[in-house]
Amino acid sequence: MKASPGCWTWSRPPARVCCGRYAVQIRRAESLKPFNTLSLQASAAALVRVSNDQELAQAMDWSRSQGLPVLPLGEGSNVVLAGDLDALVVRQCNEDLKVVAEENDRVTLRISAGHDWHRLVMRTLEAGFYGLENLALIPGTVGAAPIQNIGAYGVEFERFVVAVQGLEMRTGEHLMLTAAECAFAYRDSVFKGELRDRVIITAVDIQLSRRPQSDLDYPALRDELARRRVANPQPEDVFAAVVDLRKRRLPDPDKEPNAGSFFKNPVISAERAQAMRTRWPGLPCFAQAGGRVKIPAAWLIEQAGWKGRRVGGVGVHPGHALVLVNHGSDSGKELLALAASIRESVSRQFEVTLEMEPRVYGLQA
Repeated sequence: MKASPGCWTWSRPPARVCCGRYAVQIRRAESLKPFNTLSLQASAAALVRVSNDQELAQAMDWSRSQGLPVLPLGEGSNVVLAGDLDALVVRQCNEDLKVVAEENDRVTLRISAGHDWHRLVMRTLEAGFYGLENLALIPGTVGAAPIQNIGAYGVEFERFVVAVQGLEMRTGEHLMLTAAECAFAYRDSVFKGELRDRVIITAVDIQLSRRPQSDLDYPALRDELARRRVANPQPEDVFAAVVDLRKRRLPDPDKEPNAGSFFKNPVISAERAQAMRTRWPGLPCFAQAGGRVKIPAAWLIEQAGWKGRRVGGVGVHPGHALVLVNHGSDSGKELLALAASIRESVSRQFEVTLEMEPRVYGLQA
């Protein structure tokens, strides 16, 4: 099987399962190693590719007939596979994008869940729909964006969401959640809580602007634009700067398997932050809403001595302490053991608990 951005093709003829008028192709006991950016070995009880909502509904009908839960998997850029999955793993490959509403300089788009995220950023920029530039080069698909409430360089996905479309896994019924119902928070949403593994996202409605409105508040982005001597940044300038920043700061998963930022940046009280800065004067602090303070998990991990360390077949990247790298291990459990050691070390030294960003599957195996 050969993987490709947002989709893939079979390396050998799959089993063909006919459901009503539609046919879906399902492969039993298929390796998921090509489909997670940590390149961890795990197998799915069944694996299916769907290209539209009708095929998805039929695949879900089949899974219910087999007594298998459904697990959607985009590019596998925010998951840790810790063992085999007794589930039907679904990969959506449709990349539809259409305008569903326009008002003044605002445009609302509906994008299929299988659409590659970075390709969406490029398509909207080329079309003159602005806002997503700060989120360029984030790996994954559109369907994964609301789950994680992806964000970078001062911008979070929730800013653009109008609604999220999906199917209820148990019944196959269509549902639509407004932005408020998604309960977005920092790297969090209802899809990681109450609706985890209960809904498969099929499309997302977002609102962008025809008028350039770039967010330039993030210090590293401002510095990069200044380095480039861009006096009046346009969305295309922001896009280019973000792409270069991410390429310089984060390892390429195709060369060094990783899942991007592995831990969330802790958000603590202002009093706690002041106490920590008194003890560790170099601690970076970023003011948040409600008087709270965000501190960089990467700084804590580096100060605890983990940056660049390797343990067995996994390790912490030497260039960015927030990135855990697979150096050849096939074990998700080995990676999770490293993460646990880092969390314990940071907690012991700073009395701060780090929270993982990726979701973990197959841990019972």
